[in-house]
Amino acid sequence: MDCGPKKYYHKHDFDSRHYLETFFSDKPDMVFADDSLKFPMVNFHYVFSSGFMKGDVLVDLSIASIIHHLYSVCDIFKDIIILKLNERCNMETSKWKDSRTGAFTWSHASAHAAKLEEKSAQIQDKEMQLKTAISHVISCDFENENITYPVVLPLADCVTSLGIMEVISKDEDDYMRNLEKISKLLRPGGHLILIGLLNASYYVVGGERVHIFSYDESFVKNALSKLGFVVDYYSVQRRRNESNMVDYKAIMFIAAHKAK
Repeated sequence: MDCGPKKYYHKHDFDSRHYLETFFSDKPDMVFADDSLKFPMVNFHYVFSSGFMKGDVLVDLSIASIIHHLYSVCDIFKDIIILKLNERCNMETSKWKDSRTGAFTWSHASAHAAKLEEKSAQIQDKEMQLKTAISHVISCDFENENITYPVVLPLADCVTSLGIMEVISKDEDDYMRNLEKISKLLRPGGHLILIGLLNASYYVVGGERVHIFSYDESFVKNALSKLGFVVDYYSVQRRRNESNMVDYKAIMFIAAHKAK
């Protein structure tokens, strides 16, 4: 299934809430839990519990209004800054952070985070800890050289990005340009974490087909190398669901540091 026109995540209206309900909810018929929820959280827990990724500032640039992967970092970084390309995503994230009525519930994710840390009795504490650590939710635009213009962010100790690179990039050259802009958010020696879908071309939200740039793991590793990154950890998981809502083959997690 790869025919007909596709929309672009960052250029067309994007229903963030519908996306969350489809790919990240705790509904019984949500078939993506192993890939979209558990895989990122397990790998985030692994790399951050090892202790070699530390600092004060973490910048997250991820798809939609997802925050579940950040539970493992909220007690490590003092200042978490979230960047969003879509106003709906910005509003949805802020609604959750401010505990406003109607916000998407991430209790199933915070419960899994507490389980990973063997602190199952502290689920609500984990939720509040992350909300407190998030200092800003800021709009960004990859059309600008400084994607947060006119805001100038402090150089981050770590940048995390889940599922965004493949939906905002048209082709290999575009991916490289976008990756370079993300790398400029990092201090020398800082860490970059990318989570993405391998060999995908589309996903469906609200009946609309959304573009995904198709790439494999060797492309991403080469792209990072060209920009002066050294890969520290890599993990890949073959697709564990059956659905025509998205056509990826596997999901990858890659952690690298920006060589000085």
